[in-house]
Amino acid sequence: MLALHLLPALNPKPSFTPNRGAAALKPFRNPKTLKPNSSPFTVRSLLQYNRKPQLSGDTPRVVVITSGKGGVGKTTTTANVGLSLARFGFSVVAIDADVGLRNLDLLLGLENRVNYTVVEVLNGDCRLDQALVRDKRWSNFELLCISKPRSKLPMGFGGKALVWVVDALKARPEGSPDFILIDCPAGIDAGFITAITPANEAVLVTTPDITSLRDADRVIGLLECDGIRDIKMMVNRVRTDMIKGEDMMSVLDVQEMLGLSLLGMIPEDTEVIRSTNRGYPLVLNRPPTLAGLAFEQAAWRLVEQDTMKAVMVEEEPKKRSFFSFFGG
Repeated sequence: MLALHLLPALNPKPSFTPNRGAAALKPFRNPKTLKPNSSPFTVRSLLQYNRKPQLSGDTPRVVVITSGKGGVGKTTTTANVGLSLARFGFSVVAIDADVGLRNLDLLLGLENRVNYTVVEVLNGDCRLDQALVRDKRWSNFELLCISKPRSKLPMGFGGKALVWVVDALKARPEGSPDFILIDCPAGIDAGFITAITPANEAVLVTTPDITSLRDADRVIGLLECDGIRDIKMMVNRVRTDMIKGEDMMSVLDVQEMLGLSLLGMIPEDTEVIRSTNRGYPLVLNRPPTLAGLAFEQAAWRLVEQDTMKAVMVEEEPKKRSFFSFFGG
């Protein structure tokens, strides 16, 4: 059966002072595997904490995070990838483009600080900088919501209005952000078209089930029709035990079906629910969880426009029952 392994690439000459919680690279000697006269080997973290990621491409990079199907983890991905980028030292503006059903502010713990939205900016009730909510934990991360819950958008609001907002963010006196992340609403209706209009690259979030994959395949076609060619895939809620038991498609199977470059694989993690309810993104947890590490690795690849590979592993042999000896 097929599953996923992470293939790290490390720089042996540290030139970057790690952020908080970064794992130190220390030599480790294993007496069971080393010979008496052998030298200790160095165990390094999968995350490349010994250098800062090199930003690739023209800035600001406008990335829409979409899926088509609801509930696959778009907003969770936006929150965790966005804060990971901020921790790497890049300026980030996250736009919640879901009209009436916004949730990004809840996942970030900023719901009580959203006083103005894009609707008030377009109506002339406030300035754009007043609608931006700066995160107190990482000052280079800002949130911008399209509208307030249960509010109605103006009739003329659409893709052109969001393009104006993105252009205004680029022309800010304090400088353009390095990344503008757009949290796309579910579905492929007018809200989806509005969210993808200003983007020049996309992250497609999916899960290894047939309903999510069918919707993802449809979204890929719509993104390409809109002129977005740089599309990477994030596979969420992966369970290796079910993959080995042939109860879930592997990440490599998903990649072959959709034909996209793989940005990251997020394992199933119960800590995601806890962090969502607390309004504290997973990547800020210390010690980090597997899902938190996977989100940080995906953010690293996004910065350098890199991808990861899925490799084959052997399938676990099935347990034989007593009756199997009699052909049962």
